[in-house]
Amino acid sequence: MKLKTSELKTFLDEKVHLYNNPKFIESDPIQVPHQFSKKEDIEIAGFLTATIAWGNRKSIINNANKMMVLLDHAPYEFVTQHQDSDLEALQSFVHRTFNGDDFIQFIKSLQHIYKMHNGLEAVFAKHAEPNSLQQSIHEFKKLFFEIPHLERTKKHVSDPLKKSAAKRINMYLRWMIRNDNAGVDFGIWDSLSPAQLSCPLDVHSGNVARKLGLLKRKQNDAKALAELDANLRKLDPNDPVKYDFALFGLGVFEGF
Repeated sequence: MKLKTSELKTFLDEKVHLYNNPKFIESDPIQVPHQFSKKEDIEIAGFLTATIAWGNRKSIINNANKMMVLLDHAPYEFVTQHQDSDLEALQSFVHRTFNGDDFIQFIKSLQHIYKMHNGLEAVFAKHAEPNSLQQSIHEFKKLFFEIPHLERTKKHVSDPLKKSAAKRINMYLRWMIRNDNAGVDFGIWDSLSPAQLSCPLDVHSGNVARKLGLLKRKQNDAKALAELDANLRKLDPNDPVKYDFALFGLGVFEGF
C-alpha cells in the first residue's frame, strides 16, 4: 500500500483520532496506572505495568493489578517506605519470565532511584537529547542496576544501545510524556516533550508500518526504530508517537 505522504498523513491522523480516546483504556494495560491520581503512584504503577507488557493483554492487565495489590495499592509509599520483611509477599509473583525475585529487585532499584536520583522523571530527563530518549534509557538502566542486583533481572530492562527497540520503555515514556488532553496518556512529565519520544515498536506496529511503507528493515530492533522514528517525524515532528495509536489500532483491532 503506497500512499503519498499527504494521503498517508490524512489516513493515519484519522486512525489516531479513532483510537486515541478513553475507550482505548478499557482493553489496554494503561488502565492500571489510571487507577491512581498521585504523580509518583502513576509513574511507578506505569513503569511496573509496562515492564510486564508482553504476551496476552488480558494476562498483562491481570498480573499488573496483582502487582498493585501486593504493593497495598500505594506503590510510591511501598517503594520508598518498605522494610525487607514487606518484600517477602512479592515472592509469589510471576508473569512469563518475570518472577518474584525480579519484582523484589525492581522495588529495591526503584527505591534507589527515588532516594538517590530524585525519581524516575529526573533520571530520564538528565540525558535526554532533542529528538531522542534512547540514550536516556541506556543511562537509566545503568542507574537502575548500580545497586547490588540479580544478574537475571537485567534482561527485564532493555538497552537501545545494545540494539534493542526497547518497546516497553518507549511505551512507558509515551504514557508519561504525551499530553494531548485525549484522556489516554498522562503527560505528567513536564521536563520532557513529545517531540523526544520514539514509537513503541513491536510485531503489530512493525508489520503495519512495513505495509504502509514507513519501515523497510525486517527486524524490530534499534535500527528499525530509528528508521520508523525518522518517517513518523516527517508526518508530525512535534508529536510523532501519536501514530502509535494508529499503527497499533490498525494491527490489533483491524487486522490490517
